Amino acid sequence: MSWIKTVPFDEATGRLRKLYDRVTGPDNNVDNIMMVHSLRPHSMEGHMAIYKNVLHHSGNQIPKWFLEVLGVWVSSLNRCGYCVEHHFNGLQRLLGDAARGEAIRAAIEAGRPEDALLDARQVAAMEYARQLTQAPADLVEGDVVKLRDAGWDDGEILEINQVCAYFSYANRTVLGLGCSTDGDVLGLSPNNSDNPEDWGHR
Repeated sequence: MSWIKTVPFDEATGRLRKLYDRVTGPDNNVDNIMMVHSLRPHSMEGHMAIYKNVLHHSGNQIPKWFLEVLGVWVSSLNRCGYCVEHHFNGLQRLLGDAARGEAIRAAIEAGRPEDALLDARQVAAMEYARQLTQAPADLVEGDVVKLRDAGWDDGEILEINQVCAYFSYANRTVLGLGCSTDGDVLGLSPNNSDNPEDWGHR
């Protein structure tokens, strides 16, 4: 599951068990990206808090399916197959259009978001995400102006930025510690967006 020791669900006690209880999916499944934090439960708590608030919060204005597209794109750019597979499955569930989802994935894999079934505003967000992921120090104020000109307001630009930043963090957690999808149930997420404290995966 990873290159470091992890504590299985049935061996967890104390604070770790309480956190596991909050993030479980079916049959007490805990995604490996969360289980990899098990030797330091406080870092799992921090990871889940930012993940839930950045991607699964009712205060977001951008549709969740497109936030997932950005996550798959960033993960693909970072060559993080774990996050690509998890979040592509989540994207497909949210989008409800398998053919469109596959077309978006094909464009992502080709590195050509302009070929995806996305509107011009969304393609502009994908280009910003590419720059932020691959050359963040090269970004200038004009890159944010381009997003505004494409039709995003400043709050939405913040959402785009934070989702991209979160996925680079998650990708580095997975890639740096050797997380695999073995035993994971792909595509589950904490979908009760109205309750930031509800981390249950379903």
